[in-house]
Amino acid sequence: MKPLGRKHAAGGGPATDGCEHDMDGPSPVRLSEPEVRELFRRLKERMPDPRPELDAPNDFCFLVSVVLSAQATDKSVNEATAPLYAVASTPRQMLELGEEGLIRYIKPIGLYNAKAKNVIRLSRQLEEEFGGTLPSTREDLMKLAGVGRKTANVVLNVVFRKPTMPVDTHVFRVCNRTGLAPGRDVLEVEEGLEVRVPAEYALDAHHWLLLHGRYTCTARKPRCGDCVLAGLCPMPKEAETPLDKSGPIGV
Repeated sequence: MKPLGRKHAAGGGPATDGCEHDMDGPSPVRLSEPEVRELFRRLKERMPDPRPELDAPNDFCFLVSVVLSAQATDKSVNEATAPLYAVASTPRQMLELGEEGLIRYIKPIGLYNAKAKNVIRLSRQLEEEFGGTLPSTREDLMKLAGVGRKTANVVLNVVFRKPTMPVDTHVFRVCNRTGLAPGRDVLEVEEGLEVRVPAEYALDAHHWLLLHGRYTCTARKPRCGDCVLAGLCPMPKEAETPLDKSGPIGV
């Protein structure tokens, strides 16, 4: 398929995707179907063309960036991978670079030793098992080193344009605060989104929710005064809730 030469969203992580949390329970509030449709109408109006934020010159590099983004910012990943992808942008080139060579580029990123091992292993798997290309199913993607359900869902959505619902800490927080898809864990939230998101919004839904959580519905100081979901969201303005200090960690 055509390489992805544009910016993409974060959402990667190790095989478990680091999505454990200590929340006491899901929000008791659940938006009605018309409210859900209005929520996405507003988010689309605010962000008509949501642009995820990892830089990647092709599909393979995008997968690597998502894996590297666990417990790291997109900015730090982009800074590390810009020079990396100039010398290694295919599985074979990554294998030629080797684990020690890779570490020299990604050392500023957290957990670089484990991530380097995973990137080299998944590069070998892609070469030996998938002809050097990314598999297009969740099951096959999750066979790759360092790829859990969330990372697989991100790749399926961004690379293969499938309406999957990756749930990271931002999406988890927004879904519970607003009552869009309350859940005790990320799988429950993901399954709720799959049922509740209208089909016409499904492809970009996780991008809107992630970006809204990252820049407006932030963990400790949500910008409620600048929120397009005012009147829909039951959270008191400028108030902290138990969700502010919980949610999936390590994303």
